[in-house]
Amino acid sequence: MNLHQFRFVQEAVRRNLNLTEAAKALHTSQPGVSKAIIELEEELGVDIFARHGKRLKRVTEPGEHVLQSVAIIMREVGNLKRIGEQFSAQDSGTLSIATTHTQARYVLPHAVAKLRSSYPKVHISLHQATPHEVARMVLDEQAEIGMATESLADYPDLVTLPCYEWEHVLVVPPSHPLATKERIGLDDLAIEPLITYHPSFTGRNKIDAAFAARQLHPRVVLEAIDSDVIKTYVRLGLGVGIVAEMAMREDPGVDLVARPLGHLFGQSVARVAFKRGAYLRNFVYKFAETLSDRLSRDLIVRAMQGEPSDYSL
Repeated sequence: MNLHQFRFVQEAVRRNLNLTEAAKALHTSQPGVSKAIIELEEELGVDIFARHGKRLKRVTEPGEHVLQSVAIIMREVGNLKRIGEQFSAQDSGTLSIATTHTQARYVLPHAVAKLRSSYPKVHISLHQATPHEVARMVLDEQAEIGMATESLADYPDLVTLPCYEWEHVLVVPPSHPLATKERIGLDDLAIEPLITYHPSFTGRNKIDAAFAARQLHPRVVLEAIDSDVIKTYVRLGLGVGIVAEMAMREDPGVDLVARPLGHLFGQSVARVAFKRGAYLRNFVYKFAETLSDRLSRDLIVRAMQGEPSDYSL
């Protein structure tokens, strides 16, 4: 058995048992992938996949155990590579970060700048994606660290740590009646045309849940994944915006006013995530520490070793 066979088995599962797609992803031929998997099954003496003709239909029960062992082996192979990189080039390499637009635009710039100052030879690769895609990239080792508000804590193979709390704010022009209202209520928002996030982004589920609990039906006229897009359409008069407070911290401008909505939608928690059992290089710890004074190398090491992966904010 060899690493190529392990990669082929993993990629077949990732591609929903489509060997043609697996072969394309691995830059090889479909017959080559099929042959390698069959040879591995023959060597192990078990079927990893149940088949219908030449097509893979499902993972067998022994196949599930094989896949678990393959995942451990491939994770440790990745760790060996990172250990080699760590000690052959202590202050250089690539840090791959998977995150949502809000984090990339409003939270990460200062942390990235600090890391580049401390490690000028480190290259930063930033991947912007949905929260679920962020989790998947960390699990698939396309990224060493992930950052998002939703979803990360839902994956048992990720070690997740809360980074900071934030709340939503209302964004309106200074002339809008809600700009000077002492305390904004859900009833006030329910009668306004709303511009806010797509349901899978930036705490939108809390917004929907708050209205549903009051049996209110808000008029959401536009959804976006980008806070700047939401603010642009508020400026054009399409409605009032609900955005993450981070989007209004720097240079809010004189044409928009932000009003807190934490009393309506509660606090949200941005989290960082690492693949459980992965080897983290020195500059990964350094980067994490710049994200929050609550994160420390010692805390991350203990969490990665299987101790409680959460703490009180």
